[in-house]
Amino acid sequence: MSGRISRRRFLGASAAMVAGPAIMARGTTDGPDRAEPSNRIVMGAVGLGWQGPANLRQFLANSEVQVVAVCDVDQNHLMQTKRMVDNAYGNTDCATYNNFEEMYARGDLDAVSIALPDHWHAIPVIAAADAGLDIYGEKPLSHKLAEGRAMCEAVARNNRIWQTGSWQRSVDNFRHAAELVRNGRIGKVNYIEVGLGRGHTDYAETVDQTEFGPHPPELDYDRWLGPAPEAPYCPARVHKNWRWIMDYGGGRIMDWVGHHLDIAHWGMGLDLTGPVTVQGTAVIPSGQLWDAPTEYDCTCTYASGLEVKINSEFRGGTRWVGEYGSIYVSRRRTEAEPSEVLEEVIGDDEIRLYHSRDHYKNFIDCVKSREETITPCEVAHRSASVGHLCLIGIYTGRKITWNPDNETIIDDPGASEMLSPNYRAPWELPA
Repeated sequence: MSGRISRRRFLGASAAMVAGPAIMARGTTDGPDRAEPSNRIVMGAVGLGWQGPANLRQFLANSEVQVVAVCDVDQNHLMQTKRMVDNAYGNTDCATYNNFEEMYARGDLDAVSIALPDHWHAIPVIAAADAGLDIYGEKPLSHKLAEGRAMCEAVARNNRIWQTGSWQRSVDNFRHAAELVRNGRIGKVNYIEVGLGRGHTDYAETVDQTEFGPHPPELDYDRWLGPAPEAPYCPARVHKNWRWIMDYGGGRIMDWVGHHLDIAHWGMGLDLTGPVTVQGTAVIPSGQLWDAPTEYDCTCTYASGLEVKINSEFRGGTRWVGEYGSIYVSRRRTEAEPSEVLEEVIGDDEIRLYHSRDHYKNFIDCVKSREETITPCEVAHRSASVGHLCLIGIYTGRKITWNPDNETIIDDPGASEMLSPNYRAPWELPA
Protein backbone atom coordinates (compact mmCIF):
# COMPACT_ATOMS: atom_id res chain seq x y z
CA MET A 1 0.00 0.00 0.00
CA SER A 2 2.83 2.39 0.78
CA GLY A 3 4.13 1.89 -2.75
CA ARG A 4 0.82 3.04 -4.21
CA ILE A 5 0.70 6.12 -1.99
CA SER A 6 4.23 7.01 -3.02
CA ARG A 7 3.34 6.60 -6.68
CA ARG A 8 0.26 8.79 -6.30
CA ARG A 9 2.31 11.54 -4.68
CA PHE A 10 4.78 11.28 -7.52
CA LEU A 11 2.03 11.52 -10.12
CA GLY A 12 0.49 14.53 -8.43
CA ALA A 13 3.84 16.31 -8.33
CA SER A 14 4.56 15.55 -11.97
CA ALA A 15 1.15 16.31 -13.47
CA ALA A 16 2.66 18.92 -15.76
CA MET A 17 4.75 16.21 -17.39
CA VAL A 18 1.77 14.23 -18.73
CA ALA A 19 2.70 13.07 -22.21
CA GLY A 20 0.55 12.61 -25.31
CA PRO A 21 -0.77 9.21 -26.38
CA ALA A 22 1.71 6.68 -27.69
CA ILE A 23 0.94 3.19 -28.97
CA MET A 24 3.32 0.67 -27.44
CA ALA A 25 5.13 -1.74 -29.67
CA ARG A 26 3.46 -5.14 -29.78
CA GLY A 27 5.24 -7.69 -27.65
CA THR A 28 7.36 -5.21 -25.68
CA THR A 29 7.17 -4.19 -22.05
CA ASP A 30 9.77 -1.42 -21.93
CA GLY A 31 10.32 0.25 -25.29
CA PRO A 32 11.33 3.82 -26.16
CA ASP A 33 7.70 4.95 -26.13
CA ARG A 34 6.91 3.47 -22.72
CA ALA A 35 6.68 5.69 -19.67
CA GLU A 36 9.04 4.94 -16.81
CA PRO A 37 7.61 2.28 -14.46
CA SER A 38 7.24 4.81 -11.63
CA ASN A 39 5.15 7.04 -13.90
CA ARG A 40 2.73 4.39 -15.20
CA ILE A 41 -0.85 3.99 -14.01
CA VAL A 42 -1.17 0.43 -12.72
CA MET A 43 -4.58 -0.92 -13.71
CA GLY A 44 -6.82 -3.91 -13.26
CA ALA A 45 -10.07 -4.77 -15.05
CA VAL A 46 -13.30 -6.30 -13.74
CA GLY A 47 -15.89 -7.68 -16.18
CA LEU A 48 -14.49 -9.13 -19.40
CA GLY A 49 -17.49 -10.30 -21.37
CA TRP A 50 -17.99 -7.66 -24.03
CA GLN A 51 -17.34 -3.98 -23.33
CA GLY A 52 -14.65 -4.81 -20.80
CA PRO A 53 -12.08 -6.15 -23.30
CA ALA A 54 -12.92 -3.32 -25.72
CA ASN A 55 -12.13 -0.76 -23.01
CA LEU A 56 -9.04 -2.66 -21.97
CA ARG A 57 -7.59 -2.55 -25.50
CA GLN A 58 -7.64 1.23 -25.31
CA PHE A 59 -5.77 1.23 -22.02
CA LEU A 60 -3.25 -1.33 -23.32
CA ALA A 61 -2.50 1.03 -26.19
CA ASN A 62 -1.60 3.85 -23.78
CA SER A 63 2.10 3.94 -22.96
CA GLU A 64 1.37 5.43 -19.54
CA VAL A 65 -0.68 2.43 -18.40
CA GLN A 66 0.40 -0.96 -17.10
CA VAL A 67 -2.40 -3.53 -16.89
CA VAL A 68 -1.44 -6.15 -14.30
CA ALA A 69 -4.65 -8.00 -13.38
CA VAL A 70 -8.04 -9.04 -14.77
CA CYS A 71 -11.15 -10.43 -13.08
CA ASP A 72 -14.26 -12.27 -14.26
CA VAL A 73 -16.63 -15.01 -13.08
CA ASP A 74 -16.43 -16.76 -16.47
CA GLN A 75 -13.16 -18.62 -16.92
CA ASN A 76 -13.37 -18.42 -20.72
CA HIS A 77 -13.63 -14.64 -20.64
CA LEU A 78 -10.95 -14.45 -17.99
CA MET A 79 -8.34 -16.48 -19.84
CA GLN A 80 -9.08 -14.89 -23.22
CA THR A 81 -8.45 -11.48 -21.74
CA LYS A 82 -5.33 -12.59 -19.90
CA ARG A 83 -3.93 -13.79 -23.24
CA MET A 84 -4.76 -10.43 -24.79
CA VAL A 85 -2.89 -8.57 -22.05
CA ASP A 86 0.07 -10.94 -22.05
CA ASN A 87 0.31 -10.73 -25.82
CA ALA A 88 0.36 -6.94 -25.67
CA TYR A 89 3.29 -6.95 -23.24
CA GLY A 90 5.13 -10.00 -24.50
CA ASN A 91 5.08 -11.84 -21.18
CA THR A 92 2.77 -13.97 -19.00
CA ASP A 93 2.58 -11.63 -16.03
CA CYS A 94 -1.12 -10.69 -16.04
CA ALA A 95 -2.75 -12.06 -12.87
CA THR A 96 -6.28 -13.51 -12.92
CA TYR A 97 -9.02 -13.31 -10.30
CA ASN A 98 -12.56 -14.61 -9.93
CA ASN A 99 -13.48 -12.08 -7.23
CA PHE A 100 -12.87 -8.36 -7.45
CA GLU A 101 -12.30 -8.17 -3.69
CA GLU A 102 -9.15 -10.27 -4.03
CA MET A 103 -7.90 -8.19 -6.92
CA TYR A 104 -8.45 -4.91 -5.05
CA ALA A 105 -6.54 -6.32 -2.08
CA ARG A 106 -3.32 -6.61 -4.13
CA GLY A 107 -2.34 -3.15 -2.90
CA ASP A 108 -0.47 -2.08 -6.05
CA LEU A 109 -3.35 -0.88 -8.24
CA ASP A 110 -3.93 2.78 -9.03
CA ALA A 111 -7.08 2.36 -11.12
CA VAL A 112 -9.62 -0.16 -12.31
CA SER A 113 -11.80 -0.50 -15.40
CA ILE A 114 -15.22 -1.99 -14.58
CA ALA A 115 -17.67 -3.30 -17.19
CA LEU A 116 -20.29 -5.50 -15.51
CA PRO A 117 -24.05 -6.04 -15.90
CA ASP A 118 -26.03 -3.15 -14.40
CA HIS A 119 -27.05 -5.06 -11.27
CA TRP A 120 -23.35 -5.46 -10.47
CA HIS A 121 -22.38 -1.78 -10.84
CA ALA A 122 -22.73 -0.35 -7.35
CA ILE A 123 -21.00 -2.85 -5.05
CA PRO A 124 -17.68 -3.19 -6.96
CA VAL A 125 -17.51 0.56 -7.61
CA ILE A 126 -18.00 1.51 -3.97
CA ALA A 127 -15.47 -1.13 -2.93
CA ALA A 128 -12.97 0.22 -5.48
CA ALA A 129 -13.40 3.79 -4.26
CA ASP A 130 -12.99 2.67 -0.65
CA ALA A 131 -9.83 0.82 -1.68
CA GLY A 132 -8.37 4.05 -3.02
CA LEU A 133 -8.74 3.23 -6.72
CA ASP A 134 -9.67 5.58 -9.53
CA ILE A 135 -12.41 4.12 -11.69
CA TYR A 136 -13.44 3.91 -15.34
CA GLY A 137 -17.01 2.57 -15.18
CA GLU A 138 -19.70 1.81 -17.72
CA LYS A 139 -23.01 3.51 -18.27
CA PRO A 140 -25.69 3.53 -17.04
CA LEU A 141 -24.13 4.42 -13.73
CA SER A 142 -26.54 2.32 -11.66
CA HIS A 143 -29.31 -0.26 -11.70
CA LYS A 144 -31.38 1.68 -9.15
CA LEU A 145 -31.31 5.42 -8.53
CA ALA A 146 -30.27 5.16 -4.88
CA GLU A 147 -27.25 3.10 -5.90
CA GLY A 148 -26.05 5.98 -8.05
CA ARG A 149 -26.17 8.41 -5.15
CA ALA A 150 -24.22 5.94 -2.99
CA MET A 151 -21.62 5.55 -5.73
CA CYS A 152 -21.19 9.31 -6.09
CA GLU A 153 -20.76 9.66 -2.35
CA ALA A 154 -18.12 6.92 -2.27
CA VAL A 155 -16.17 8.52 -5.11
CA ALA A 156 -16.37 11.94 -3.44
CA ARG A 157 -15.44 10.93 0.10
CA ASN A 158 -12.41 9.02 -1.17
CA ASN A 159 -11.34 11.79 -3.57
CA ARG A 160 -11.34 9.38 -6.49
CA ILE A 161 -11.25 10.16 -10.20
CA TRP A 162 -14.22 8.74 -12.11
CA GLN A 163 -14.84 8.42 -15.83
CA THR A 164 -18.11 7.08 -17.26
CA GLY A 165 -18.19 5.20 -20.54
CA SER A 166 -20.43 7.95 -22.00
CA TRP A 167 -17.75 8.46 -24.65
CA GLN A 168 -19.91 10.54 -27.01
CA ARG A 169 -18.79 13.62 -25.07
CA SER A 170 -15.28 12.97 -26.39
CA VAL A 171 -16.42 13.07 -30.03
CA ASP A 172 -16.23 16.34 -31.98
CA ASN A 173 -19.67 16.36 -33.59
CA PHE A 174 -21.47 15.80 -30.28
CA ARG A 175 -19.52 18.58 -28.59
CA HIS A 176 -20.05 21.01 -31.49
CA ALA A 177 -23.80 20.32 -31.58
CA ALA A 178 -24.07 20.85 -27.82
CA GLU A 179 -22.03 24.08 -28.03
CA LEU A 180 -24.28 25.43 -30.78
CA VAL A 181 -27.32 24.80 -28.61
CA ARG A 182 -25.68 26.24 -25.48
CA ASN A 183 -24.75 29.40 -27.37
CA GLY A 184 -28.26 30.08 -28.63
CA ARG A 185 -27.86 29.26 -32.31
CA ILE A 186 -31.44 27.90 -32.42
CA GLY A 187 -32.74 30.33 -29.80
CA LYS A 188 -34.63 29.18 -26.74
CA VAL A 189 -35.07 25.42 -26.79
CA ASN A 190 -38.74 24.47 -26.66
CA TYR A 191 -38.31 20.72 -26.28
CA ILE A 192 -35.85 17.89 -26.86
CA GLU A 193 -36.40 14.55 -28.56
CA VAL A 194 -34.24 11.66 -27.38
CA GLY A 195 -34.25 8.40 -29.34
CA LEU A 196 -32.95 5.30 -27.55
CA GLY A 197 -34.10 2.54 -29.88
CA ARG A 198 -36.79 -0.10 -29.52
CA GLY A 199 -37.23 -3.84 -29.05
CA HIS A 200 -34.67 -6.40 -27.93
CA THR A 201 -31.54 -7.11 -29.98
CA ASP A 202 -30.20 -10.66 -29.69
CA TYR A 203 -26.56 -9.68 -29.22
CA ALA A 204 -25.45 -13.12 -28.02
CA GLU A 205 -27.67 -15.14 -30.39
CA THR A 206 -29.34 -16.86 -27.44
CA VAL A 207 -32.92 -15.65 -27.83
CA ASP A 208 -34.23 -19.23 -28.17
CA GLN A 209 -32.01 -20.69 -25.44
CA THR A 210 -34.43 -20.23 -22.56
CA GLU A 211 -34.63 -23.81 -21.29
CA PHE A 212 -33.44 -24.00 -17.70
CA GLY A 213 -30.59 -26.34 -16.87
CA PRO A 214 -27.14 -26.61 -15.27
CA HIS A 215 -24.77 -23.73 -15.84
CA PRO A 216 -21.52 -24.39 -17.72
CA PRO A 217 -18.60 -25.33 -15.45
CA GLU A 218 -16.56 -22.31 -16.48
CA LEU A 219 -19.20 -19.90 -15.16
CA ASP A 220 -19.63 -19.10 -11.46
CA TYR A 221 -23.34 -18.54 -11.94
CA ASP A 222 -24.22 -17.79 -8.32
CA ARG A 223 -21.56 -15.08 -8.31
CA TRP A 224 -22.88 -13.79 -11.65
CA LEU A 225 -26.33 -13.39 -10.06
CA GLY A 226 -24.76 -11.71 -7.05
CA PRO A 227 -27.29 -9.33 -5.46
CA ALA A 228 -30.01 -10.16 -8.01
CA PRO A 229 -32.83 -12.61 -7.11
CA GLU A 230 -32.07 -16.31 -7.30
CA ALA A 231 -33.06 -17.62 -10.73
CA PRO A 232 -32.43 -20.78 -12.79
CA TYR A 233 -29.69 -20.69 -15.40
CA CYS A 234 -30.25 -20.50 -19.12
CA PRO A 235 -27.99 -18.98 -21.81
CA ALA A 236 -30.53 -16.28 -22.71
CA ARG A 237 -30.30 -14.89 -19.17
CA VAL A 238 -26.60 -14.08 -19.04
CA HIS A 239 -23.89 -12.71 -21.33
CA LYS A 240 -24.80 -9.63 -23.44
CA ASN A 241 -28.56 -10.24 -23.38
CA TRP A 242 -28.98 -9.68 -19.63
CA ARG A 243 -29.86 -6.06 -20.48
CA TRP A 244 -33.33 -7.17 -21.63
CA ILE A 245 -34.17 -8.58 -18.18
CA MET A 246 -35.22 -6.05 -15.56
CA ASP A 247 -33.50 -7.89 -12.70
CA TYR A 248 -30.14 -7.15 -14.33
CA GLY A 249 -30.63 -4.26 -16.76
CA GLY A 250 -33.22 -1.75 -17.86
CA GLY A 251 -33.91 -2.40 -21.53
CA ARG A 252 -33.38 0.23 -24.20
CA ILE A 253 -34.06 3.08 -21.82
CA MET A 254 -31.22 2.31 -19.41
CA ASP A 255 -28.92 0.89 -22.07
CA TRP A 256 -28.86 4.19 -23.98
CA VAL A 257 -29.85 6.92 -21.51
CA GLY A 258 -26.18 7.36 -20.60
CA HIS A 259 -25.47 8.29 -24.21
CA HIS A 260 -28.21 10.32 -25.92
CA LEU A 261 -29.96 11.73 -22.83
CA ASP A 262 -26.50 12.56 -21.49
CA ILE A 263 -25.87 14.67 -24.61
CA ALA A 264 -29.28 16.33 -24.24
CA HIS A 265 -28.31 17.45 -20.75
CA TRP A 266 -24.88 18.63 -21.95
CA GLY A 267 -26.40 20.90 -24.55
CA MET A 268 -28.69 22.52 -21.98
CA GLY A 269 -26.37 22.84 -18.97
CA LEU A 270 -28.51 20.36 -17.00
CA ASP A 271 -25.66 18.10 -15.90
CA LEU A 272 -26.28 18.54 -12.17
CA THR A 273 -30.06 18.50 -11.95
CA GLY A 274 -33.05 16.58 -13.25
CA PRO A 275 -36.71 16.80 -14.18
CA VAL A 276 -39.44 17.82 -11.75
CA THR A 277 -42.14 15.57 -13.26
CA VAL A 278 -41.91 12.37 -15.28
CA GLN A 279 -44.62 10.26 -16.83
CA GLY A 280 -44.57 7.45 -19.32
CA THR A 281 -46.20 4.45 -20.91
CA ALA A 282 -44.69 1.35 -22.45
CA VAL A 283 -45.26 -2.02 -24.07
CA ILE A 284 -43.98 -4.60 -21.57
CA PRO A 285 -43.64 -8.26 -22.61
CA SER A 286 -45.69 -10.64 -20.48
CA GLY A 287 -44.66 -14.14 -19.49
CA GLN A 288 -41.27 -13.89 -21.17
CA LEU A 289 -37.72 -14.08 -19.83
CA TRP A 290 -36.82 -10.86 -21.63
CA ASP A 291 -39.25 -8.58 -19.83
CA ALA A 292 -37.85 -5.09 -20.42
CA PRO A 293 -40.09 -2.58 -22.25
CA THR A 294 -39.86 -2.84 -26.02
CA GLU A 295 -41.74 0.38 -26.83
CA TYR A 296 -42.10 3.45 -24.63
CA ASP A 297 -43.16 7.08 -24.57
CA CYS A 298 -41.95 9.28 -21.72
CA THR A 299 -42.11 13.00 -21.04
CA CYS A 300 -39.75 14.62 -18.53
CA THR A 301 -40.46 18.21 -17.54
CA TYR A 302 -37.77 20.39 -15.98
CA ALA A 303 -38.17 23.37 -13.64
CA SER A 304 -37.89 25.82 -16.55
CA GLY A 305 -40.79 24.15 -18.33
CA LEU A 306 -38.50 22.42 -20.83
CA GLU A 307 -39.81 19.04 -21.95
CA VAL A 308 -37.51 16.14 -22.80
CA LYS A 309 -39.40 13.53 -24.78
CA ILE A 310 -38.02 9.99 -24.83
CA ASN A 311 -39.80 7.81 -27.36
CA SER A 312 -38.97 4.50 -29.03
CA GLU A 313 -40.28 5.89 -32.33
CA PHE A 314 -37.63 8.61 -32.48
CA ARG A 315 -34.49 7.87 -34.47
CA GLY A 316 -31.50 7.23 -32.27
CA GLY A 317 -29.80 10.40 -31.09
CA THR A 318 -30.62 13.80 -29.64
CA ARG A 319 -32.68 16.56 -31.28
CA TRP A 320 -33.04 20.00 -29.72
CA VAL A 321 -35.97 21.99 -31.14
CA GLY A 322 -35.77 25.73 -30.62
CA GLU A 323 -37.51 28.94 -31.64
CA TYR A 324 -35.19 29.44 -34.65
CA GLY A 325 -34.68 25.85 -35.79
CA SER A 326 -33.38 22.50 -34.62
CA ILE A 327 -30.16 20.53 -34.25
CA TYR A 328 -29.96 16.73 -34.39
CA VAL A 329 -26.86 14.71 -33.52
CA SER A 330 -26.09 10.99 -33.58
CA ARG A 331 -23.08 8.78 -34.14
CA ARG A 332 -23.70 8.84 -37.87
CA ARG A 333 -24.57 12.45 -38.61
CA THR A 334 -25.30 15.96 -37.44
CA GLU A 335 -28.21 17.85 -39.00
CA ALA A 336 -29.71 21.28 -38.52
CA GLU A 337 -32.63 23.38 -39.71
CA PRO A 338 -31.54 25.66 -41.21
CA SER A 339 -28.48 23.67 -42.30
CA GLU A 340 -26.23 26.77 -42.20
CA VAL A 341 -26.29 26.58 -38.42
CA LEU A 342 -23.74 23.77 -38.54
CA GLU A 343 -21.22 26.10 -40.18
CA GLU A 344 -21.31 28.47 -37.23
CA VAL A 345 -18.05 28.93 -35.36
CA ILE A 346 -18.07 29.21 -31.58
CA GLY A 347 -16.28 32.41 -30.59
CA ASP A 348 -13.58 32.72 -27.97
CA ASP A 349 -15.93 34.70 -25.74
CA GLU A 350 -18.76 32.13 -25.95
CA ILE A 351 -19.47 29.00 -23.92
CA ARG A 352 -16.85 26.34 -24.60
CA LEU A 353 -17.59 22.85 -23.34
CA TYR A 354 -15.02 20.44 -21.92
CA HIS A 355 -12.81 19.34 -24.82
CA SER A 356 -11.64 15.73 -25.02
CA ARG A 357 -10.88 13.79 -28.18
CA ASP A 358 -9.83 10.56 -26.47
CA HIS A 359 -12.15 9.35 -23.73
CA TYR A 360 -9.70 6.81 -22.33
CA LYS A 361 -6.72 9.12 -22.40
CA ASN A 362 -8.82 11.78 -20.70
CA PHE A 363 -9.30 9.35 -17.80
CA ILE A 364 -5.59 8.57 -17.54
CA ASP A 365 -4.63 12.25 -17.81
CA CYS A 366 -7.05 13.06 -14.99
CA VAL A 367 -5.75 10.22 -12.83
CA LYS A 368 -2.36 11.92 -13.08
CA SER A 369 -3.51 15.54 -12.77
CA ARG A 370 -6.36 14.88 -10.29
CA GLU A 371 -8.61 17.09 -12.41
CA GLU A 372 -12.23 16.15 -13.14
CA THR A 373 -12.92 14.00 -16.20
CA ILE A 374 -15.33 14.89 -18.98
CA THR A 375 -17.97 12.48 -17.56
CA PRO A 376 -17.65 12.53 -13.76
CA CYS A 377 -19.77 10.43 -11.44
CA GLU A 378 -22.34 13.09 -10.55
CA VAL A 379 -23.03 13.82 -14.22
CA ALA A 380 -23.47 10.10 -14.94
CA HIS A 381 -25.83 9.81 -11.98
CA ARG A 382 -28.04 12.64 -13.21
CA SER A 383 -28.25 11.12 -16.70
CA ALA A 384 -29.10 7.67 -15.34
CA SER A 385 -31.64 9.17 -12.92
CA VAL A 386 -33.85 10.27 -15.81
CA GLY A 387 -34.02 6.69 -17.06
CA HIS A 388 -34.79 5.37 -13.59
CA LEU A 389 -37.61 7.87 -13.15
CA CYS A 390 -39.04 7.00 -16.56
CA LEU A 391 -39.18 3.33 -15.59
CA ILE A 392 -40.80 4.14 -12.25
CA GLY A 393 -43.43 6.18 -14.06
CA ILE A 394 -44.01 3.35 -16.53
CA TYR A 395 -44.34 0.60 -13.93
CA THR A 396 -46.50 2.58 -11.51
CA GLY A 397 -48.64 4.07 -14.26
CA ARG A 398 -48.49 7.38 -12.40
CA LYS A 399 -47.05 10.82 -12.94
CA ILE A 400 -43.92 11.09 -10.80
CA THR A 401 -43.19 14.37 -9.05
CA TRP A 402 -39.47 14.60 -8.37
CA ASN A 403 -37.34 16.94 -6.27
CA PRO A 404 -33.93 16.93 -8.02
CA ASP A 405 -32.29 18.82 -5.16
CA ASN A 406 -32.86 16.24 -2.43
CA GLU A 407 -33.65 13.37 -4.85
CA THR A 408 -37.00 12.37 -3.44
CA ILE A 409 -40.33 11.45 -5.01
CA ILE A 410 -43.08 13.62 -3.58
CA ASP A 411 -46.24 12.11 -2.07
CA ASP A 412 -45.91 8.63 -3.55
CA PRO A 413 -44.53 6.06 -1.07
CA GLY A 414 -44.97 3.18 -3.49
CA ALA A 415 -42.94 4.89 -6.19
CA SER A 416 -40.35 5.97 -3.63
CA GLU A 417 -39.70 2.34 -2.73
CA MET A 418 -38.63 1.72 -6.32
CA LEU A 419 -35.67 4.09 -5.95
CA SER A 420 -33.71 1.57 -3.88
CA PRO A 421 -32.47 -1.94 -4.68
CA ASN A 422 -33.69 -5.08 -2.97
CA TYR A 423 -30.54 -7.18 -2.77
CA ARG A 424 -30.43 -10.93 -2.31
CA ALA A 425 -28.77 -11.90 0.98
CA PRO A 426 -26.01 -11.63 1.98
CA TRP A 427 -25.35 -8.72 -0.39
CA GLU A 428 -25.97 -5.19 0.87
CA LEU A 429 -25.50 -1.73 -0.60
CA PRO A 430 -22.47 -0.31 1.25
CA ALA A 431 -23.16 2.81 3.29
